[in-house]
Order: sequence, then C-alpha cells, then structure tokens
Amino acid sequence: MNRRDLFALGAGTLAARELVAQEQVARATRATPSPKIKDVQVISTAPAGLRLPIVKVITDQDGLYGYGCATFTQRADLVVPAVEKYLKPFLIGKPADRIDDIWQSCYNSSYWRNGPVLNNAISGVDQALWDIKGRQANMPVYQLLGGKMREAADCYGHASGEEIPQIIDSVRKYMAQGFRHVRVQIGVPGQAGYGAGRNDVKVMSLHNGPVFEPRDYMRRALKLFEACRKELGDEIELLHDVHERVSPTQAVQFAKDVEQFKLFFFEDPLSPEDIQWFRLMRNQCTTPIAMGELFNSPHEWSPLITERLIDYIRVHVSQAGGLTPSRKIAILGEIHGVKTAWHGPGDVSPIGHAANVALDLVSYNFGIQEYSPFNERVQEVFSGCPEMKNGFLYANEKPGWGIEVDEKAAKKYPFGYGERGERKDLNGGWGEIRRRDGTVIKQ
Repeated sequence: MNRRDLFALGAGTLAARELVAQEQVARATRATPSPKIKDVQVISTAPAGLRLPIVKVITDQDGLYGYGCATFTQRADLVVPAVEKYLKPFLIGKPADRIDDIWQSCYNSSYWRNGPVLNNAISGVDQALWDIKGRQANMPVYQLLGGKMREAADCYGHASGEEIPQIIDSVRKYMAQGFRHVRVQIGVPGQAGYGAGRNDVKVMSLHNGPVFEPRDYMRRALKLFEACRKELGDEIELLHDVHERVSPTQAVQFAKDVEQFKLFFFEDPLSPEDIQWFRLMRNQCTTPIAMGELFNSPHEWSPLITERLIDYIRVHVSQAGGLTPSRKIAILGEIHGVKTAWHGPGDVSPIGHAANVALDLVSYNFGIQEYSPFNERVQEVFSGCPEMKNGFLYANEKPGWGIEVDEKAAKKYPFGYGERGERKDLNGGWGEIRRRDGTVIKQ
C-alpha cells in the first residue's frame, strides 16, 4: 500500500504518519551521507621548543577534516609512526561519525594496551573526530557534550624562583592580572628543584649530574608556604607540585605538615607505582590532593576516584586516550565527589588545551584548570587558541575546536629545535636527576 492509499483511508492514521516520517529520514540520510575517513596525517611541530604531534583526519567530504592533540613530548618520534603505520591503514574507509566505536576498536587493536604511545596516537584521532563532528554540526565541541555549565574555566598560573621574595613578587603579578589561584615552587640552592631554578651554589655529590635531596626540598617548601601566607594573606589560593620526588612516608609527613597552610591542592605527592599509600595519607590529614598527571590506565585512576582518596583528578587528556575516555573520567569523578584539574602545561598543544576547556565547561565537578600562555610562535601555527581574560580561559566559539593549523608555518619549527631556534637533543626525554650518592629518583 502506497502513501496515497494510506491517506485515502485516513490522513491522520498512525500508518500514514509513520510512512511520512520514514521518507523524511530517508531524504535526510540521502542528503547528508556519513563521512568516511579518507586520510590520516601527522603534523610534527615545535613552535615553543616542545614537540607537538598533531593528527589531522581528512574525510571524503570536500573540506571536512579535523585536528587532534597527540602530544607525548618525551617520545614524540614514536607517536608519529604509531599513527602513520598502524592507525592510518586501520582507519581508512571507516565512518568518521562513530567516535566511540573507533576509539574502542583502536584501543583493542594492539592487544596490549594502556601505554602512553598508543594512547596519545588514539587521542590524536579521537580529538580530530570530535573536531569533525563539531564542524559538521556547526557547533563548538562543548555544545555536543551538553553545553556550558559555566562561562569560562578558572585557571591557575605558575610562580617560581630561587628565593622566596622572587616567588611572592611573581604571585602578586598574577594577582594583578586577575588570577585567584597560583602554584608556588621554590628552588633549593645548588639542587635541581622541580619548577624552579637553582643558583650557582656547589653541592657535594658522588656524580657530576643534577642533584636533589628530598628533605632539603621539603624544609625549604614549608618556609615558602609560611612566607606566602604571611605576605599574601589567605585570599589567594596556593597550589604546590611535589612531582613525586619524595618517598611514600615522606609524602605522608609532608601532606600533614602543609595542612596548616590550607593549600588549594597538593599535587602528585606519590608516584603512580605508590598509589596504595593514598589510603594512609587520606586517614592522616585533610590536605586536598591532586593526582593523575602520569596516569595512562583506568587501573590507576579508578581506585583513587571510587574510594575518594583524592580531591582532584588531573590526567593529561591525550595520555588517557583523548576526549572520549576523559569525559568518562570526569563523569566518574562527579559521581564520587572528585573534581577535575586537567594537565595543561606548555607541552600540550592548543588543540589539547581546547579539549581541556571543553571538558571544563561541561563538567559539573570542574575544579581548576592549569594554564600556560601561548607565545607568538605557537599562535602563528595555531590560530583560534582559547583566550585568557582576568584569570579565566574562554573557549573559541567557532565550530569544532575553533582552531586551524597553518601547516606551512608548522614546518618552520620542526622537531629537534628549541624556542630560539637552537639545536636540541632529539631524544626529548625527561631529565635525569640523582641524589648525592648517585641514586636516580622518580620525578
């Protein structure tokens, strides 16, 4: 029976309405076919001296493409072939609009999983597909995730120095710019303190490399917090990053010692290998704990969130595998009262920062966002970076991430060169630091 016959029986019948609806869906489907993945490329660039692999997914629809962040700076040269030699042939011809399905299939394709190289490669593809979806819908990605829960992301800046007066002056400069949260880090004379410089003092050691002694650092940091509270008062929120450089028992003691200074959060006091110690730390003090920068696997973040052992989860989004799994981490955190504080240093590309901000805007349990400014060279390569105003980071309102990559400009800053154009070690590994006796420390 055709549509005319159905209407002859009664234009208002359910069968007639169903047939009309089916024809409308068929017309819409014919008008907008699902885009297929035509090509997957990697743009390798280092405009700030930090290696940023960017994945570009191109579809078979003219002018429809997207960008994703795959920035594992320390092993960037491994991420590139992971995308080009393994994920690209696996993805060609697949529908670009099935984001979670593609994520799951890529995640399982190597059999062994939850490694940083594969996770970052998948992240580049995943974020590029979200960018494509936003461009298709003519909406920024945060709209696809449910829309804003806040207007912008409250951020913290980084204040550091060799001496306490330098750091206090730096905090005041951030406060003058409208920041209400500042991370404070201090150097130890002659030692390689994290996030802070060192002076020319010579430290006795049994080797010629950088030296770090945990107890020297802990004593100096406590003096910094005391001075900051005395000089700056209680209105400014102070944060601090231990960077897992102390032993588990030292970490527990340190967390108890800083309780009196009421930090906004105490970051990475333990290494991923020692996360069982968080249960003891939680029982010993109320210092807010942030953790997750080095996490790659659900086996790392799930127990800390579900047991409410931390207060802020600060995963590096591309290390977790992209926007798709990170959105699920945020929702898990919301259920258990754990807030987000996504990793946002200079070795996250502007596309990665855009993904951070999208998550910040849509997550009820947003806590704080780490901020690193985009220099002129970065903005030469990446147009449309999220914008900083008065301590808040605002999303680009254009479709997708709202970011375009100038591939010609990107080629001006290849891997292996620093911010001033100087030649740098291609290995790109994290620094090697030892105690006075030569023992390598985690960091």
